[in-house]
Amino acid sequence: MTRKYFGTDGIRGTANQDPMTAEIALKVGKAAGKKFAGRGNFRHRVVIGKDTRLSGYMIEPALTAGFISVGMDVVLVGPLPTPAIAMLTRSLRADLGVMISASHNAFEDNGIKLFGPDGYKLSDAVELAIEKDIDQSEMLELASPKLLGRATRLDDARGRYIEFAKSSFPRRQLLKGLKIVVDCANGAAYKVAPTVLWELEADVIAMGNKPDGFNINEGCGSTATENMCKRVVEEGADLGIALDGDADRLIMCDEKGDIIDGDQLMALIAASWAERGQLKGGGLVATVMSNMGLEKFLNSKGLNLVRTAVGDRYVVEHMRAHGFNLGGEQSGHMVMSDFATTGDGLIAALQVLSVIRDENRPVSEICRSFEPYPQILKNVRYSASDPLEADRVKSAIASGEKKLASTGRLLIRKSGTEPLVRVMGEGEDLELVNQVVDDIVDEVNRVAS
Repeated sequence: MTRKYFGTDGIRGTANQDPMTAEIALKVGKAAGKKFAGRGNFRHRVVIGKDTRLSGYMIEPALTAGFISVGMDVVLVGPLPTPAIAMLTRSLRADLGVMISASHNAFEDNGIKLFGPDGYKLSDAVELAIEKDIDQSEMLELASPKLLGRATRLDDARGRYIEFAKSSFPRRQLLKGLKIVVDCANGAAYKVAPTVLWELEADVIAMGNKPDGFNINEGCGSTATENMCKRVVEEGADLGIALDGDADRLIMCDEKGDIIDGDQLMALIAASWAERGQLKGGGLVATVMSNMGLEKFLNSKGLNLVRTAVGDRYVVEHMRAHGFNLGGEQSGHMVMSDFATTGDGLIAALQVLSVIRDENRPVSEICRSFEPYPQILKNVRYSASDPLEADRVKSAIASGEKKLASTGRLLIRKSGTEPLVRVMGEGEDLELVNQVVDDIVDEVNRVAS
């Protein structure tokens, strides 16, 4: 069945335009509430959090009204990271968790992510069932006046998450003596991330911690790390931590200001956990985007790399089905199921910091586990039909695969959240990879224009 509203990470779009309107949010509240309000004869509740976008003030009350109309109580927690909503959903024994965020996108966009009572993102099947009811929301039975839900605010939600994050860090360790720049992307973690690091006794230099509704992810955070890297060098800091708008993604840099991506971070954690007997599943789960260098490094340690489709939900599904406790994406989503049910940038950073604390060497030495294969990624925007169905594009892809043969690989896919074709190539020969990717991009552009 074709998805109408849900993409790879919930519902997302430009604020105040279909599907990210107050009207649709109201219908989502009604449909999702109805789906989860029949689990038993007790008061049902939903936890709603958000990031710092201006449009959150529109989406939050619309969702709240929808849930209340079908008899669900609503617990509002305000700006908090996505993983905090997953955690609170379980902690409060809620039926459902909702995060209002468009993650790393600019402030003009917003989104709705849904979590089940177990704190995990909903399955495709459940999302499709909710989609059906969104379009038929006028036919859903509403609660009687006596059974309407209530909305309350959880005042200690931030403190609960701070303690939860700190509990993932080894009790025997502290961060005293480490100078850390943390870029909060003017997003959901703008208060909790600096607080956690400071309470663990780090010397904290916070940036991207003054949201105004418009500046989320603007020249800051995990997708715009230049200012963080520069600040690390200027301050003589040991490392930098960059989160995205909803703090489920992490990118770091070393004391020289050089970027450390998700693949390098996962390699470090996997090797450390394996040495301590903590790693489960015999390796880690990543997506088709992860570098071939990561796979080669893990194999050298007797560990496996299992690849899934792009999207942390697919990583998590494989982890749960096959007993892995570490997985993630090159972009910085990292899932550590011993601690959290979804990607958590802050908890991932704490696991890396634990290794750094033990090693007592420069971060540039500790966090470079492998030499990555040259990798090129280019995006092509399209507006009408699927460019990947065009014969000339198929021919260019086949030609590129033949040229790379066993020395590299190609990955061409459509974005799950934007009208983009993503063309990725990697291999031993950077010049050849560039040529192959450019040839495919040219053909996609010709079809898309």
